[in-house]
Amino acid sequence: MNPAERYAAFVTDHSKLIIAVLLVMTVVVGSAAGNVDSGLTIANFEGDSTEAEKYDMLQQNFTTEGENTTVVQVVVRDENVLTKDSLLETLRFQQAVTNESAVNATLRERQPTVGLSNIVATTAVRQSADERSADGNGSEQSASNMSPSATPSLRTQISQLESMSEREVEATVERVLALDSDVRGPVDPYALLTTDYEQGSTTATGRVMYVFQDTSDATGDDLPQDVVDAQLEIRDLSASGLLSAESFVFGAGIVGAESTEATGESFAIISPIALLLILVVLGVAYRDIVDVALGLVGVALVLTWMAGFMGWAGIGVTQILIAVPFLLIGLSIDYALHVVMRYREARLDDSGATPREAMRRGLTGVVIAIGAATFTTSVGFLSNAVSPLESIREFGIVSAAGIVAAFLVFGALLPALKLEVDGLLRRLGFSRRSPAFGRGGVAGTVLSVGADIARRAPYVVIGVAVLLSVAGGAAAADIDTSLDQTDFLPRDSPDWMDSLPGPFQPSDYELRANAEYLNENFAQSNDQSRAEFLIEGPVTDPTTLERIADGKAHASNTSSAVKLADGSLQATGPLETIESVAATNETVAAVVDEVDTDGDGVPDENLTAVYDAVYAADAEAAEATIHRDDGEYRALRLSVGLSGGADTGTITEEMRGVATTIEGDSDLTVTATGQPIVEELVQRGLLTTLVQGFLITFGVIVAFLTLIFWLRYRTLTLGAVVMAPVLLSQAWLFGTMYLAGIAFTPETAIIAAIGIGIGVDYAIHIGERFLEEYHGDDHIASLRRTVRGTGGALLASAVTTAAGFGVLVFALVPSLQRFGFVTSIAIGYAFLASILVLPSLLAVWALRTDYVGADADTDSAA
Repeated sequence: MNPAERYAAFVTDHSKLIIAVLLVMTVVVGSAAGNVDSGLTIANFEGDSTEAEKYDMLQQNFTTEGENTTVVQVVVRDENVLTKDSLLETLRFQQAVTNESAVNATLRERQPTVGLSNIVATTAVRQSADERSADGNGSEQSASNMSPSATPSLRTQISQLESMSEREVEATVERVLALDSDVRGPVDPYALLTTDYEQGSTTATGRVMYVFQDTSDATGDDLPQDVVDAQLEIRDLSASGLLSAESFVFGAGIVGAESTEATGESFAIISPIALLLILVVLGVAYRDIVDVALGLVGVALVLTWMAGFMGWAGIGVTQILIAVPFLLIGLSIDYALHVVMRYREARLDDSGATPREAMRRGLTGVVIAIGAATFTTSVGFLSNAVSPLESIREFGIVSAAGIVAAFLVFGALLPALKLEVDGLLRRLGFSRRSPAFGRGGVAGTVLSVGADIARRAPYVVIGVAVLLSVAGGAAAADIDTSLDQTDFLPRDSPDWMDSLPGPFQPSDYELRANAEYLNENFAQSNDQSRAEFLIEGPVTDPTTLERIADGKAHASNTSSAVKLADGSLQATGPLETIESVAATNETVAAVVDEVDTDGDGVPDENLTAVYDAVYAADAEAAEATIHRDDGEYRALRLSVGLSGGADTGTITEEMRGVATTIEGDSDLTVTATGQPIVEELVQRGLLTTLVQGFLITFGVIVAFLTLIFWLRYRTLTLGAVVMAPVLLSQAWLFGTMYLAGIAFTPETAIIAAIGIGIGVDYAIHIGERFLEEYHGDDHIASLRRTVRGTGGALLASAVTTAAGFGVLVFALVPSLQRFGFVTSIAIGYAFLASILVLPSLLAVWALRTDYVGADADTDSAA
């Protein structure tokens, strides 16, 4: 007996022992499943680029506004949001927010709410105090309110606006928004208005106010639950307190809560549909409820092994690892179908064979195929274990472990369990003979198309497949690789979902629309919307600040830098710090005037004196943009606001151009960095790692198949032939993604890996079965038996998994929609390549080789 026959004999002769051992192993391995951190975390894609290193230096050496805080953005939009009533309404809303104890407990101490209404009201309070002081009626309290550093209470601000006429409020708004205004306060009022605001106007269609929360108690990247709850409460308060205009509230906690809710609602809608589709297709294929149940039990056991392995290995759930169960479900369904259908074929081909004899023959014929598929796919995924990125290493290791578990369950436990269950049912009087799907009827006729075309025009099929692959490869060269964060936000549900029964009707989600409105109409101030420039070297050189001014001019002409409503660049750097401090400190102003030789407002000599004066006047402000160590000035920081919807690739290239402008021919070293740039470079590195992993996977699989086919059938060329359809189908997939406008990102690259894993499995089954059937005589007849036998299991497997995952396109969360679409297309293409293209490749291979069939001692029972 050959190894496959000996293995099959052991499993069938010791079925009870196999069941007992594997169930005990399942309990042992699965016992650690409860140790898995089930809280979904964002995979860690930290890179080691220069930009990442410099970004860390910026965060360590410069103090930044907003550390240990998170911001909630409250947007109001109408024909005019600068009226007295609108400004008063937002002030009263702020008062309601601060009066709510659960919300107030999360707010930062210093000025927790900031908006244009505060600037207008504060300006009015100070102007009123100034007028009373001029009349000799001012009090000490009035004088204190006139101080630029003093902020009147919300109650005072509200009382002040209530006491003013519409015309007086409008005049104050005009003063605040004047280009040469000296009452703008700590926040540029133009940053609080939509970017379409017209300079000098006292009307605007939208404005934003900020609510700042303290996150010093946060651990990791997750917001504390009380902060999230407070954001949801702020959203509810806006619904009852901001009624005169359209409004919405946007914050990280709201995004997380609504995204989680949308995901849950998506699965509540889709899961019953997916389960029904899977059960219907499996029911049609098996035509036996017991076999369907055994297959689903096997899937559950494989997932238990996967979860247990993660628990023992200390690996938590990340968004990348979410793809692994789907891969394992697809492989498990496929393995189960092949084992059961080969068993049924063996019983049909030899009606006198006992169930154990039939299982032995069927398992002998299929174990090499599923064993080869297991080894090649697991080793291929395991190649990611050498990745420098921890998340990719975990993905490869968990995938490989799960694939091995699938072989143990369906290559050993399922055959043994089926023998025992069928034996029990036969003793109870139930017949256990069922037809093999695909051997006859409509399915058999459809599956024979691949063999029929291979007989008539194999070169045409191969030519068309290659042309489509070339087109797909060409499209892949132009496929979008940018990552848009709004693509991960849930969308509003389609109209047809309104007709669903009450419990299944989803909520309305406007997160994506709100995020797009913010990105398109406001200058964002979070880390994702800023480019940072670290300027190192002789920063006291007289030309340094002039160079920074030139860099800002360059940045203002880029497409990714955002412009405020007055047309100016949103930037924070040493020039802004010097100007701000000089405006309130006469000593600094005098120093600046003295060293500004050309009168353009930019100091161009003795910069050490300027920096010293700024530090002496306001060290906290200076530390945000000017770094000194041991009395020496080491570096400067320039921060430029970015358009919220800007492509990170464009940002990276344009900001590098700005850095080059600043650096010029000086001895300075200028690095363009920031969160968007670091993420872009990490994504590029991740994509490179994944593509390299795919290439290694293909190489390992081809080498292994070549070895297997040589040892079993003495042919060196068939390994490459069998793998060719997998490569072709991947090119088709990339072409389809290009046509569908789906970017090739780490997310979709991981999903594409599922197509590779399942495609390899399909191709190996067809190739191995063909060599079992072919003995150097009629290769077309052998192909027909192959596609009608093994092809039936492939068809049932492909339809089941593609349909089950395809319903995800109806999810409310775009990432789930992409997952469902790409996965179902990948599985469909893998099936078509194996059932239509591979037969033609095998036909040409048979015609052009002198292969005459396997030796008698290596033939497997069909």
